[in-house]
Amino acid sequence: MKLPTVALVGRPNVGKSTLFNKIVGKQISIIEDIPGVTRDRIYQEASYQNKRFYLIDTGGIDSTKLDFNQEIKMQSEIAIQEADVVVFVVDGKEGLTSNDYFIRDILRKANKKIVVAINKMDVKEAQDTLFDFYELGFDTYIPISSIHNIGYVELMDSITMNFKEQEGKEDDRIKFCMIGRPNVGKSSLMNALLNEERVVVSDVAGTTRDSIDSILKYNNEEFVIIDTAGMRKKGRIFEAVEKYSLLRSLKAIDRSDICLVVIDAKEGIMEHDKHIAGYAIERGKGIIFVVNKWDAVEDTTIADFEELMRNEFQFAPYAPIVFLSALTKKRIHTLMPEVIKVKENIKREIPTNLVNDVIQDAYQLNLPPSYKGKRLKIYFVSQTGIQPPKFTFRVNYKGLVHFSYERYLENQLRKNFDLVGTPIILQFKNRSDTEE
Repeated sequence: MKLPTVALVGRPNVGKSTLFNKIVGKQISIIEDIPGVTRDRIYQEASYQNKRFYLIDTGGIDSTKLDFNQEIKMQSEIAIQEADVVVFVVDGKEGLTSNDYFIRDILRKANKKIVVAINKMDVKEAQDTLFDFYELGFDTYIPISSIHNIGYVELMDSITMNFKEQEGKEDDRIKFCMIGRPNVGKSSLMNALLNEERVVVSDVAGTTRDSIDSILKYNNEEFVIIDTAGMRKKGRIFEAVEKYSLLRSLKAIDRSDICLVVIDAKEGIMEHDKHIAGYAIERGKGIIFVVNKWDAVEDTTIADFEELMRNEFQFAPYAPIVFLSALTKKRIHTLMPEVIKVKENIKREIPTNLVNDVIQDAYQLNLPPSYKGKRLKIYFVSQTGIQPPKFTFRVNYKGLVHFSYERYLENQLRKNFDLVGTPIILQFKNRSDTEE
């Protein structure tokens, strides 16, 4: 299910980041009393009364001609284009400014639902300027104070009025996405799987600007494929459109069960390929490495390149590697069997008695080191989640768990159970702790 998107826009220093943090319930955006601190859009999933949505915080838009402000303006315009609802945050204390009118003109062209949030209404001066903001010509105005919780319920009710509650039957089809740097062949791979020209394919890096869903039928089963824009590394020269492609790729990862990390065999492994794989692993997604353009490689064997991959991606030794050419469709038949395997493994449920047998044997075979005269004891283990599989260990004191021993336990689970392609979570709780 695609979640709606809400963008917070406004001139510098009107309180967008404070409002962002309040809505998502975390201190994510940097808050400073200096205009222009929030330079890039910050993206987070949020919810209100069982209605989930994506929230984007944007940098303050300034109508001056400085290059820096032009970049922020471009980023904000792209966020506005993507949004289903735009919250136009204004400063009730300072009143209307030329920048507010400048932003109004941008929003009028967007043809989106606009909610004007008149912030800082806890200040006396704001009472005098309240009705001036009606000059902006929008339909909905809500006085708020991000800091003092004034008008928050009214604002959220207005924002989410047409959003659907996350109830009812979920789409249980497995979803997988193609992620990777621009121009590694993600769109070509999608077309090869679908056997049709569903996505525009071009040699120009970054041609795919949006995420596109397609249905693939394989062995009488339906899969949803999510194509994404290329994820380009952030740098000083980084177009607003390319910055936004990262946001869309993150949204695609969140919606997916499995991520295909596409590597360009001709260019070889780049440092940013590791960062991209890390995004998927951090979000607990199944992962498959797809080495594309293999037909163009002449001086390296699959065995040699696989060894290189294992050395470079040591944080994901469990991920299968597929070598193929999306352009010629050579070895394309090797991909979907791996997707099926990972699909089964991210949902794998292992009986408690088997898990305990494996862990207790591993514990006796290799006792954890003692620390200050104390040694970790493992009393009981059970699987407590799937997608990805999660295992909860009841121990005497979780502070005694060393990361190297945790890795040893994970390796023992992987050695005894088929968990190829899926990250697994190990959670340690003191036996005396009550259930959460």
